[in-house]
Amino acid sequence: MKPLKFALATPGLLNYPAAMAPWEKTAKGGEVLRFAKAADKQKWQWLTVPEHVFMPEDMCEMMGSRFPEGVAACAVLAGATERIHLLTYVLVLPYRNPLMLAKQIASIEFIAGGRFTLGTAPGHLEKEFDALNIPFKARGKITDEYLQVLKECWTSDRPKYSGYYTQFDHIVMDPKPVQKPHPPIFIGGNTKVAMRRAAEHGDGWIPWLITRDKLAECIKYLQDQPGFEEKKDRFEIVMPTTEYQVEDYSHKETADTRIESGRDEIMRDLELLQKAGATVAQVMPPRVESFEQCLDWLAWFDEDVIPNFI
Repeated sequence: MKPLKFALATPGLLNYPAAMAPWEKTAKGGEVLRFAKAADKQKWQWLTVPEHVFMPEDMCEMMGSRFPEGVAACAVLAGATERIHLLTYVLVLPYRNPLMLAKQIASIEFIAGGRFTLGTAPGHLEKEFDALNIPFKARGKITDEYLQVLKECWTSDRPKYSGYYTQFDHIVMDPKPVQKPHPPIFIGGNTKVAMRRAAEHGDGWIPWLITRDKLAECIKYLQDQPGFEEKKDRFEIVMPTTEYQVEDYSHKETADTRIESGRDEIMRDLELLQKAGATVAQVMPPRVESFEQCLDWLAWFDEDVIPNFI
């Protein structure tokens, strides 16, 4: 088995009812930055950053109203840290002009020394698409084209592209990203289409609502896809340790979401994820009452848990 890497969910950025800790209800930017700086001094490989641009009113009860915009949040966190990487978890690709997004990410990479990973997916909130005037039913095709555009902008000295949604030529994009050939791209989603997209375009896969019992079967499907073999040694499978008990799309809670805080339970869950084929564990801090308790738990996890897997 490969050593397990660790991605840390950044608390305070959202108020998702199924997983939010009590202290996060009143969290401000200062706590978010203190948390990021603490993790930066520890062994975590990534901070994960959620995002939605808008939240439809009828979804606020299930999903909460607070989400950051992913690129802006990553830029601020990159500036506040020195070592840790930032991972959008996940950015909805069809919402962006792909040339502007390529430039934004390249700029973060250039200034921060190459510490950005693009976690992305086509999205699922139709009313959010409507508010942004993006065709919801075309989101898969838009995503596939934009992934190609990003790579072209990041890797070509004279980028050009002629597609259905994007056309450009005779341009130069500088600076280029620091990570080569380009910043890693992790594709989110729980469908076979998402897994095929990850194998074709991505450097990793971020499952959503895929259980440990189903993970090995999904990885086998990934391994059978064209293009996977050439990237198998660097391909990441990013599994959350949080066991969400929510319906897909509606986010209606079906039971209490499980976020373990005890050592024995955490070690058991991580060992099972690693055995099932995960290469990265995305860890959500537990539902502690105060921010200071969250920092204490973070330091404990860094010292007592992570060294067992690296």
